[in-house]
Amino acid sequence: MTSTQSPSVSALPALTVPIDISVVVPVYNEYDSLPALVEAITRALDGLGYSYEILGVDDGSTDGSSDRLRELAQQYPQLRAVILRRNYGQTAAMAAGFDHSRGQIVITMDGDLQNDPADIPRLLDRLNEGYDLVSGWRKNRQDNTLTRLIPSKIANWLIAGVTGVELHDYGCSLKAYRAEVIRDLNLYGELHRFLPALAFIEGARITEMPVTHHPRRFGTSKYGLGRTLRVVMDMLTVYFMKKFLTRPMHVFGSLGLASMAAGIALGVYLTLVKILADQDIGDRPLLVLAVVLLLAGIQLFSFGLLAELLMRTYHESQQRPIYRVREVVSNAASQD
Repeated sequence: MTSTQSPSVSALPALTVPIDISVVVPVYNEYDSLPALVEAITRALDGLGYSYEILGVDDGSTDGSSDRLRELAQQYPQLRAVILRRNYGQTAAMAAGFDHSRGQIVITMDGDLQNDPADIPRLLDRLNEGYDLVSGWRKNRQDNTLTRLIPSKIANWLIAGVTGVELHDYGCSLKAYRAEVIRDLNLYGELHRFLPALAFIEGARITEMPVTHHPRRFGTSKYGLGRTLRVVMDMLTVYFMKKFLTRPMHVFGSLGLASMAAGIALGVYLTLVKILADQDIGDRPLLVLAVVLLLAGIQLFSFGLLAELLMRTYHESQQRPIYRVREVVSNAASQD
């Protein structure tokens, strides 16, 4: 990469001064790591020929990280500190960083020094090959095998299978995005680890590359097995969004019709048994099952209709199209 090369420019929100790169770093109780982290990011980006900013998003830290960010912002003109009112979680912190970023390319990374800022130039090189998102892969991950590595491998395998986006390491925070991809994503819950899948839904071109992963130098990890259930719930949400975001009736309606058909079939069978064989059907479990299936089918079908109305309201109220245009190509002479 030459020093004069710049990322491709796209329209940015009004009232901002566009720059080339924004580095978004969610921070929660990383007081000791912050000086070395900001220095390493600055060292990695200086001399590349890009204008850049560093956004340190303090997510309600209780160890003085917010004060340290304020101090560092006075030392480093490229650093901006975004201090949240309380601890909202990493997804909200990332969303705040995205909202305050001005870069045409957005880099995300953790604030614990386990991600290496020296990998940023390589991420930019891959992004400039035509990708919209480059995801880091901690190939030689420096974490506890039992509590971190094994659960992470299982989670990555499940997420890749459910979302259809084949990545080795969904949990790696070190990623590079084009800004137009970020603006199409709405984050909530624990969806920050599903950003590649959400970007894929919006039509982004995605790749991954191995990145350096260091052992934690300060503090303790904020992640544990307790997040598993939340990750599973968000994984199912992403799967539904990928498959049925603009056509929820296809899933609820199909299940509802199948349930109603099964209930009606059982009802017809029991009616024939009553009429032709003159058998008592009042105490048969099949009768209860038929009624339950019929009612469940009606409810599922109704859910489908309501979901269709909600989706239409969602897209129309925000004037949000159900498609994304990558580019429009025309012969300029033919427009004269």
